Amino acid sequence: MLRWVFRAGLLIAALVIGTIVTVYHEHGALAHDWRTASRESAGIAPKPDEFLDPVIQIYGARAWSWRGCFGVHTWISTKRAGAEDYTVYEVMGWRARYGGSAIAISNRPPDGRWFGKEPDLLLDLRGPQYEAVIDKVEAAVERYPYPNEYTVWPGPNSNTFTAFVAREVPELNVDLPPTAIGKDYLPGTIFAETPSNSGVQLSLAGLLGVMIAVEEGVEVNVLGLTFGIDPLGLAVKLPGIGRIGKSDVETPEGNDL
Repeated sequence: MLRWVFRAGLLIAALVIGTIVTVYHEHGALAHDWRTASRESAGIAPKPDEFLDPVIQIYGARAWSWRGCFGVHTWISTKRAGAEDYTVYEVMGWRARYGGSAIAISNRPPDGRWFGKEPDLLLDLRGPQYEAVIDKVEAAVERYPYPNEYTVWPGPNSNTFTAFVAREVPELNVDLPPTAIGKDYLPGTIFAETPSNSGVQLSLAGLLGVMIAVEEGVEVNVLGLTFGIDPLGLAVKLPGIGRIGKSDVETPEGNDL
């Protein structure tokens, strides 16, 4: 028995070390100064003066510093019909540490780099039919149960916030990446619908759990690390590395990204 425990420990240690090395080289997770890191637009979101209809997008980018070796920071961007700017909703830990609300609502670039990290588009909804959905997003942000709390691991954090809003607004139907540590931290319960609202999940304080859903596939969460498989998307999900396989995000024209 001890032999198997030892082997499992070595396997987990090798996975963690391999993740750090891989992410460090591919994403430069530890390679820059936050004071000079870019927060500029990545050129993904449609420009408000060129696309007048409502837009809802969700982005994720590698977190700042060592945290980026394991996870991402996610946020929600919306634009109403004819609006000149996007509204960005996200949770930031430093705001809570200084006694304020962790929820940040701003007009920063919707697809802005997260301290130099290029964002990935996780959801892209465009069209007049989404004006009413923006109302639901705003209402869900108001209902977020941890406005003054933030814990990097296992939550509540920025990914807990995005997942909460997604569960509250079924029209979003978003599959958050396995690197969104904190998405499985369930407010006040151990059983809930998945963020995509296409299945169910069981989670013990975001530390141990399982989910089964059409969009997410099958995921197992062990100490915040997610292992999974998406049969419909022909992809596997690994801690730190993320999703390997076909993206399930589609452009408004229906073309896979």
